[in-house]
Amino acid sequence: MHTLVIALFLIGPLLLCAWLRVRRTLLALRTELAHAHEAVRSTRQLILRPLSRDLAGTHVCTRYHCAGSESDIGGDLYDAAVTPFGLRIVVGDVRGHGLEAVRPATAAIAAFRELAYTAPDLPTLVGHVDKRLAPELGAEDFVTAVFAEFAPGEVRLVNCGHPPPLRAGQRVELLEPGAPATPLGLHPDPRQYRFRLQPGDRLLLYTDGLTDARSADGTPFPLVAEATQALREPLPDDALASLYDRVVAHAGARRADDLALVLCQPAEVPARIMTQDVRPA
Repeated sequence: MHTLVIALFLIGPLLLCAWLRVRRTLLALRTELAHAHEAVRSTRQLILRPLSRDLAGTHVCTRYHCAGSESDIGGDLYDAAVTPFGLRIVVGDVRGHGLEAVRPATAAIAAFRELAYTAPDLPTLVGHVDKRLAPELGAEDFVTAVFAEFAPGEVRLVNCGHPPPLRAGQRVELLEPGAPATPLGLHPDPRQYRFRLQPGDRLLLYTDGLTDARSADGTPFPLVAEATQALREPLPDDALASLYDRVVAHAGARRADDLALVLCQPAEVPARIMTQDVRPA
C-alpha cells in the first residue's frame, strides 16, 4: 500500500500533465476545424453567390445543397454575368466530391467571371475557359458544364457533357444538344444550339444531383414529371423549393450528390423570332 501511494505521488503529476497536453491539443484541433469550416462557408459565399434577382431582363434564382457533411461546399458550381453580349450563365459539376473538388470549382468560376465579358460567343468562351482550367485539373479530372446566353426570344446553349437544361412553358422538355461536347478538361469541341423562349417560359439548369437521385428501390427521380408540378409555382424561389422538396421526398437520406439549381425566367419575350437556326418550341 505504501509503495502504491508513492507510485501515485510520483506518477500522478506526469499523468495530469499528459492529460492537459492532450486536452490542449484537442481544443486546438477543434479551433482549427472550426476555422476551416468557416473558411469553407466564406468560400461558398464568394464562389456560389445566392441569387434571386432580375439580371438584364431575366429573373435568376438559385439554390445549392451539399450532400457531404465535411463542408458546406462541394464540386457543383454556377455563376451569372451580365455582359455586352447578354446575360450569360454557367452551371457545372467537377468530377469528385467534397473539399478536393473545391479548387477546380473555384478555378472554373474564376475563369468564367474573367472571360465571359470579352468572348464574342459561347463556343469561344468555352474554349478559353477550358484552356484556363487545364492547369488546375489532374490527369483524370474534368468538369461537366452547360453555358447559356440569353437574347430576346431565345437562349443559346453550349453543353459540355452536362445534363440538358429543362424548358418549362406550354410543355416541359429537355433541351438536348444535337452533338454534346466533351467536358471541360478533355478538350471539348463546343457547338452552340439555339432554342426559342416564349413569353412565360422558364429555363431550369441543374447538376446531376437531380437526375442521379434514387429511391429506396433504385427508381430514378422522374425529372420531367416532378418539374412539371414544381415549376407551376408562380414565384421562382417557391418553384425551386418545391422541386428540392420533391427530390428529398423521393431519395430521402440516400441523396449522395451535391445539387445546384438555377431557374431563369425572362421578363419579356417577343412571340415571333425570325432566325432559321432556332429550334421550335
